[in-house]
Amino acid sequence: MKVIFLQDVKGTAKKGEVKNVADGYARNMLFPKNLAVEANSSNLSELAGKQASIQHKIDVEKQSASETAAKINGKTISIKAKAGSNSRLFGSVTAGHIADALNAQFNTQIEKKKISLKNDIKNFGTYSASVKLYSGITADITVEVSEE
Repeated sequence: MKVIFLQDVKGTAKKGEVKNVADGYARNMLFPKNLAVEANSSNLSELAGKQASIQHKIDVEKQSASETAAKINGKTISIKAKAGSNSRLFGSVTAGHIADALNAQFNTQIEKKKISLKNDIKNFGTYSASVKLYSGITADITVEVSEE
């Protein structure tokens, strides 16, 4: 019997797969636990619509990430910070500060967890950072820290 899996079943199939299984396995295990449905024409067309919707969402996210990467790649972000003695910063400049500066200067929506710093920013100067926007799409930026 051909079934469409609604959830992952360990050792059998992953969610969304269409597979042939034994009739008894389908009727006694998969159907009562709502792990799968019979692969008839209406269920197959519904599955195709869901998969097309998911693929469209992925394409839109990837396109948006590419546009954002083109907008910020190679740019310099300037951040002003308070200084203590020996021209050291009070605290440090974090990915959160950089994300706020990016969002303010380039009108983007980038989360701080997507920014990776090569080293800690505890002094004034110029530093490099990379922004991972999507799988395989990154942008390199320069962070310039100056005294407030």
